[in-house]
Order: sequence, then C-alpha cells, then structure tokens
Amino acid sequence: MKKQIASLLIPVALMLAATPVLADEVLLLEQARTVAASIPPKLMAVLQDEIAKGGPEGAIGVCREKAPKMAQQTAEKTGWNIRRVSLKNRNPKAVPDAWERAALLDFDQRNAAGESPGLLEKGEIVAEGDAKAYRYISAIPTQKLCSSCHGKPEDMSEAVRAKLSELYPEDKATGYGSGEIRGALSIKRAL
Repeated sequence: MKKQIASLLIPVALMLAATPVLADEVLLLEQARTVAASIPPKLMAVLQDEIAKGGPEGAIGVCREKAPKMAQQTAEKTGWNIRRVSLKNRNPKAVPDAWERAALLDFDQRNAAGESPGLLEKGEIVAEGDAKAYRYISAIPTQKLCSSCHGKPEDMSEAVRAKLSELYPEDKATGYGSGEIRGALSIKRAL
C-alpha cells in the first residue's frame, strides 16, 4: 500500500514542481506575442504613407532603414531582441539561424497544409550554451501591399526593380504571392 501511495505521489510532486515553469513559459509567450503584434501595424502605416508619397520604390527605404529602427526602439522599451528573418532574405542580416530556419520550414509546411499564415508561431525556452533564453517566432504573411516589392519581378515596376538591384544585388525576397510566408519576426530574451 505504501509503495502504491509513493508511486502516485511522485508524479503529482513532479507536476507541482513543473507548474511554476509552465506558468512562466505561458507568461513569456504572452509577452512575446504582445511585442510581436506591436510592430507590423506601425510598419504598415509608415509603408502606406511612403507609397502614397513616392510610390513603392520610395517605400523600399522604410523596410531597409525605418523597420530596423522601429524594431530597435521596441527592443529597448521591452528588453526583447527583435529581428526579421527569411528563408529568401533580401537583407543579408536577415539570414535565419538554425532554430529560426527550422521554424520557418515548419511554417511553410503548415501553411501548405491549410493553416492560416497569420496564426503561425512558435515559442519555447531553449538552451544557449550554459544559459537559457525564451525564443518566439511568428510568420509574416505576404499581403497585397507587399507584392509591389516582394511579388513576381515581372509584375514589379521598373523603378522598383532598379532600386532593389541597386540596394540588394543578392536579393532573394521576390516571387511571393498573397498569403505566402515571406519571413518571420524573431524575438528572444535571455533568462
């Protein structure tokens, strides 16, 4: 009888010991989601303004210069490291690391299977050497507005193609259709 009670108590004790970790992870996920959700609306508003002023070719500078500054400002306010990554990067700094690459490949598979690209995300505590970090990544679906610079090259204006060629001679971030995953917002915080 004592053995049976002991065998029941051990799993219960382990579950109770894990509860704070699970609660912390849920809190981290919610924080990361909030940070990630705050950036795209601001970026889209600035992009729309720039397109209205100078056409799509004028908006290329927004993604090149203003988007990283917006991410940096948000990082300074929140304490999360933030970057955009893609399997088909435009900016050489946007090459995904192994964790991000695995998530992006998973997102592509899930999107192809019918999952909504706007809902694709992953968050987890990971070991980084002797330290731990919470990592979160959420898919960036291609919207109609994005197709001017990320769609099929033959559908882009000559001015956009020229500007992209000038600024990004190794550009891989074209050929996307609406709803396809163009990349992801990757967020990390050391624990």
